[in-house]
Amino acid sequence: MTWRTSPMTWRIRTPWAGARPRTRVTPRRRATALAAVALGALVPALASCGIRGTSVPVDAGGAPSRVSCEVPAGSVPPVPPDGSRVTVYLECGSALAPVERTVTRPEQQVGDRLRAARALLDELQEQPGPVEEEAGFSTAVPEGLEVSGPRAGDPRGTLRLSARPEDLPSFALAQIVCTFGESAALDRTHAAVLGGPGDGHPQRYPCSAEVRAHPDSVLGGGSDAPATSG
Repeated sequence: MTWRTSPMTWRIRTPWAGARPRTRVTPRRRATALAAVALGALVPALASCGIRGTSVPVDAGGAPSRVSCEVPAGSVPPVPPDGSRVTVYLECGSALAPVERTVTRPEQQVGDRLRAARALLDELQEQPGPVEEEAGFSTAVPEGLEVSGPRAGDPRGTLRLSARPEDLPSFALAQIVCTFGESAALDRTHAAVLGGPGDGHPQRYPCSAEVRAHPDSVLGGGSDAPATSG
């Protein structure tokens, strides 16, 4: 048997003309690549949490503007001959603040507690005018609410509302309590004795600094008013 051998041919590979030269991976390039991978993993995680990703800048709007909670001097109309100036408490900046208003009241109504209370309630139900609104004022007192006088056996100074006080929005109740309690026509007792349309015993609600600063606290501030003797 004869073995035939062929000469071995060595091939030398030369770089392809169109191939890119290999680039050395520097630490900075490695950190950039890792950051991109981490960001890619974060997007699905945010989506699973209900946060929608966005590829455009989000305009969150300007910073909330501050309100003065103060009506400029001279903006309250002058008192007419058949009227008077009263102070009502309105909502402003999550608190209560006093506002002066001018109301028309016939002479024969002077000294009538119930008529005074109704006039004050009407003012609380009135939406703030342009000047008051610009200062940040609003009202929470419902339009359909009514006020009546005491029943037999009610504590002195009781006023009964057409809804149970505890069923009113806290800000509305706080407005009524402070407006009634700080009114000179209602003896300025710094509190209001209020009842509802039912047989429930009237409660005394103070217009304290806490209530003016945090109107929600009025709901826990009521206490039994002493019954009228006799």
